[in-house]
Amino acid sequence: QVQLVESGGDSVQVGGSLRLSCDASRITYTHWCMAWYRQIPGKERERVATIDTEGNSSYADSVKGRFTISRDNAKNTLYLQMTSLKPEDTAMYYCAADELRRISGDRWFCPGYIYWGQGTQVTVSS
Repeated sequence: QVQLVESGGDSVQVGGSLRLSCDASRITYTHWCMAWYRQIPGKERERVATIDTEGNSSYADSVKGRFTISRDNAKNTLYLQMTSLKPEDTAMYYCAADELRRISGDRWFCPGYIYWGQGTQVTVSS
């Protein structure tokens, strides 16, 4: 069973920084897509950032310029570097992963994310 394990969540003050980590050592696909999501109780899960093996990355408008997603393939670890944190960034953060599917040639798509971690809590206070 594939497992993703997040860490790095903490309580910080407005303007602070955090780096979340996701142990993805069991994600051994040659072509993969991974993402960070966040969720506040009672609200829908929000996609924060995505990355894949084809060099593509994306960010929610609310975090552009403040968050950076990356993966250290040698360590099989996904990261989310968060800076200039705001109270509205407070949430449970989850990492997710799946295998890319080939459309044709060098065209791939991420079908969604079937592997999820248990989450790590980020709290930003003023």
